[in-house]
Amino acid sequence: MSTTQSERLRKLLEPLVASQGLDLEEIAVDSVGRRRVLSVVVDSDTGADLDRIADVSRALSAKLDETDAMGEGEYTLEVGTPGAERSLTQHRHYVRATDRLVRFQLHEGGELVARILAVDEDGLDLEVPGVKGRKPTTRRLPFGDIDKARVQVEFNRKNVKDSDNEIDNKSDNETEEEEA
Repeated sequence: MSTTQSERLRKLLEPLVASQGLDLEEIAVDSVGRRRVLSVVVDSDTGADLDRIADVSRALSAKLDETDAMGEGEYTLEVGTPGAERSLTQHRHYVRATDRLVRFQLHEGGELVARILAVDEDGLDLEVPGVKGRKPTTRRLPFGDIDKARVQVEFNRKNVKDSDNEIDNKSDNETEEEEA
């Protein structure tokens, strides 16, 4: 897709996406046989459920049908959200990834896997997991040190709130037993 077409599509579609309370993250046009596929990726600070995706898809489809932005040929419109292991490229992406585990490729050539604790204009406060039974440590990472960053999927992370509730419930049960 040419830069001109990408810029035209972004200029056309971004206001519609914003009117739905979403951010336009990516636009891609790919050829699949004789057809073209227009993929639009949207997101927001609160996420995007299926109803919001359907609403924005209908709005984008109507706008594209009334313009010649996709030309005369057939195309398929796909609207979705970023994947679970999304790349972080903008400040808002880092904010949305707060409390998530992220793999950082650093400009100096190293790699770091850490949890984002806080985000400000200059960089990130991270929690680096402990190795071999050691406690996690905190680290400051300026944005200028980051080459690439990608959210990592965690299947076995225990929900901190759930573990706090278990401790509170256990304390309540132990207190009740002691009083009895």
